[in-house]
Amino acid sequence: MPRLLGVEIPAKKKVAFSLRYIFGIGPQRADQLVQEASLNPDMRAQDLTEEQLNKILHLITEHKWVLEGDLRREIAGNLKRLQAINCYRGIRHRRGLPVRGQRTSTNARTRKGPRKTVGVSKAKEASA
Repeated sequence: MPRLLGVEIPAKKKVAFSLRYIFGIGPQRADQLVQEASLNPDMRAQDLTEEQLNKILHLITEHKWVLEGDLRREIAGNLKRLQAINCYRGIRHRRGLPVRGQRTSTNARTRKGPRKTVGVSKAKEASA
């Protein structure tokens, strides 16, 4: 398995698809990298030479893209900042509710988690 930026990319998949396993590289950036590195789009990741891997790494650093750990840290920092200033979005993140105005009376199960049934418990009958 080829290794880029500390991530093992799948060897059996085409290069453009295997590059997407790096956090921060999506379909457009992956296609752009393949095109700029002048690689065959039908090439599999296992067929990449050391020189081609270095060329991809050089292109990533040349574009100054924020990827992997740095990007994850930046996103986490943004969420912590929103929560620290007690803005509406930060409060919604803290409570685990939808942030962007979706309804919560029904739906929203992905954010809220599985239903928690609240039942009425019977009081034990008072024996006289």
